[in-house]
Amino acid sequence: MTTSEERSGAADADAVAAADAAEVAEANEQYRVRLAKRERLNEGAGAYPVSLPITDVIAHVRAAFLDLPADTHTGEFVGVAGRVVHLRVTGKLVFAALQSGDGSRIQVMVSLSEVGEESLARFKEFVDLGDHLFVHGEVITSKRGELSVYVDDWQIAAKALRPLPTLHKELSEETRVRQRYLDLIVRDQARQMVYTRAKAVSSLRATFADRGFVEVETPMLQIQHGGASARPFVTHMNAYDVDLYLRIAPELYLKRALVGGIERVFEINRNFRNEGADSTHSPEFAMLEAYEAYGDYHTIAELTQTLIQNAARAVSTDGSETVTWADGTTHDYSGTWPWIGMFESLSEAIGQQITPETPVEELKALADAAGIEVAHPLHGKYVEELWEHFVKPGLDRPTFVCDFPVDTSPLTRQHRSKPGVVEKWDLYIRGFELATGYSELADPVVQRERFVEQARQAAAGDDEAMHIDEDFLRAMEYGMPPAGGMGMGIDRLLMALTGLGIRETILFPLVK
Repeated sequence: MTTSEERSGAADADAVAAADAAEVAEANEQYRVRLAKRERLNEGAGAYPVSLPITDVIAHVRAAFLDLPADTHTGEFVGVAGRVVHLRVTGKLVFAALQSGDGSRIQVMVSLSEVGEESLARFKEFVDLGDHLFVHGEVITSKRGELSVYVDDWQIAAKALRPLPTLHKELSEETRVRQRYLDLIVRDQARQMVYTRAKAVSSLRATFADRGFVEVETPMLQIQHGGASARPFVTHMNAYDVDLYLRIAPELYLKRALVGGIERVFEINRNFRNEGADSTHSPEFAMLEAYEAYGDYHTIAELTQTLIQNAARAVSTDGSETVTWADGTTHDYSGTWPWIGMFESLSEAIGQQITPETPVEELKALADAAGIEVAHPLHGKYVEELWEHFVKPGLDRPTFVCDFPVDTSPLTRQHRSKPGVVEKWDLYIRGFELATGYSELADPVVQRERFVEQARQAAAGDDEAMHIDEDFLRAMEYGMPPAGGMGMGIDRLLMALTGLGIRETILFPLVK
């Protein structure tokens, strides 16, 4: 027996399904009608002309004619193009709004008195919402003061066969991610993210250039994966009949460049990790890595802070280091960011001294009591998982968390004064890890020992453990200078600058 609430819920679901079906049917009918219009257009000037007599862009026109009084004729003529996002048809006059790729809009007015009866009739017949349209005419303001182009000539620039989504109705997240092109058309925030990301990346490159760094490109297809603890994607190269790995990090190749004498080197490119996907992780992501000969984890931290602060200035509305997130909150990234030790901050948080010598059994008991599952039975893994549980949620201001366990950092130099830890930091901003930095391990003998231990873990079933990279070890044996190195996710940098999730910061994210 069903309750009234259940019947009401079922009725609501049926209504939604019916509305969806009606929307699909309408879209299919519009597609059929627009396809017929395309055929008729192709009998004349064509539905997709190769070029148009464009003289200006909408944003420039708007900037050039600010604050004109209503009902003004400027005597200036322009040819502009854009997508039709609004259309209102009256008897002798048609109003439309054209939108350019950056979101700028301008009204166009197609009048019987200006274009003639035949042209106006063709406009009404062939122009639909979503079409790309070229118009030529005088720049005026309407009687209501709206900046407009008073059309004397027009032409379809590209016929849209599918109707646009309803512009006043928010797209579903599914549609935004799977059909990003629609998201870019209808949502200002989606378009702005593209420009914000471009500004941030341009700022990163400018900061590196100012400091004498050289940008390089390293292989994405690798015979031996390494440079991070992560599960790789595997593919096969038919020409060589060999399995290859999509790279998980560029680190080992950038260090080869250090050996070769490229003493300040960086790369911005794609990494691939065959792992989970959530609000802060994507299997394909943009990564920045940089290495500085004769630096250490202090110098590379200062560089990282400068990179992020310069990027914040590049995207902020006032050129400051305070950014405004999508939810309207502001976040100040200025000043010198604090450092905290991993073991010291964990000890303080739980009220018990934790050191590199604390037995694994004791760490396991603490993890069990807190309900923390640790996948790898390493001493360092327990320490890091406990730290993430007890300390990370309390971090608000950008913070360098430093001095990590040795066994989870196989590419990092032993701390110069603290036994059992390495000179590594992770940078946390607003609750997530944004970047990591090391004093790089330069001793090839110690590096081999670390690789051997990683190989043992791999043999024991650890899919994320590294393998022994003999060519990299050979390079180190020619002498790698002491260095500081860092890695930062570009997508996560945009998260820190905008407050959006990782799938919003990636233009075309991978979806199932």
